[in-house]
Amino acid sequence: MAYNPYFPQFYQPMQAMPVNAPQLPSNGSQTSNGGIIWVQGEAAAKAYPVASGQAVLLMDSESSVMYIKSTDISGMPQPLRIFDYTERTATASEAGIMKKPSEDYVSRSEFDQFKEEIKKSIKPPKKARLLEEDEE
Repeated sequence: MAYNPYFPQFYQPMQAMPVNAPQLPSNGSQTSNGGIIWVQGEAAAKAYPVASGQAVLLMDSESSVMYIKSTDISGMPQPLRIFDYTERTATASEAGIMKKPSEDYVSRSEFDQFKEEIKKSIKPPKKARLLEEDEE
């Protein structure tokens, strides 16, 4: 083989990157802290890179908003899903305080009274009345 100074003797072909390699954010405003990915606003969430067939939860550092950004298997981005979050405070029942019954519900005594009124207003069938008269 003839010597060619323009072609290296020990040619190493370039290795391709794996298709599913995680992509690191290129913008310095995006940071990862304890598994939470923080972004600054909706524009930064839209610009955040997501690997093909993956979804990520992004937290907005400027407001009480979180985003879910996902792509399909071919890498096409899906519509950005935006959620507002608020703090949930303890309710009276969680704190051990019994709530006053709503007016939409009846108490057991009211129900029993209503049941007795219904029983009195309903006449038994004719055959049952004849049997009751025979017993007397």
